[in-house]
Amino acid sequence: MSEVQNENPFVDVDTAFLKSKRGILKVAEMVTLLVAFVCFAVASPPKYSAATGLEFLITLLLLMLYVLKLNKRLTFFFWPLVDVFNSVFAAVYFTVLSLMAVTSYTVTGSLVGGIVGLLSAGLLCVDSYTLFKNITFNKPRSETQNQDNK
Repeated sequence: MSEVQNENPFVDVDTAFLKSKRGILKVAEMVTLLVAFVCFAVASPPKYSAATGLEFLITLLLLMLYVLKLNKRLTFFFWPLVDVFNSVFAAVYFTVLSLMAVTSYTVTGSLVGGIVGLLSAGLLCVDSYTLFKNITFNKPRSETQNQDNK
């Protein structure tokens, strides 16, 4: 009976993802977004903190999707492409948002939030580049697949 309790087919945790380059990059994005959120929440108008908090939640959900291997179960979306679109749009949005916060700051927290937001935008650009580089369209994934098709 204890063997049945130890086996849980519903939750499969991928700890190797957290140790991979993409996992470390996602965690770094979350840390910078959290720091920017705290800085904006303390010192800036609600529009800055709301956008930063929303992107933090989206990044957290994508991280949980990969860590819990839900991307293998929920196949109605091509999740790497969703992640690329999120990263590209968030990078552009955070670049604009952070530049607005830096140029019109009145409190030091707004300045720090804008600088950390620019750092987060840079991490989002790197994330979108690495994901886009890994996505292949109409190309075989490896030479072994080419040999199997012949």
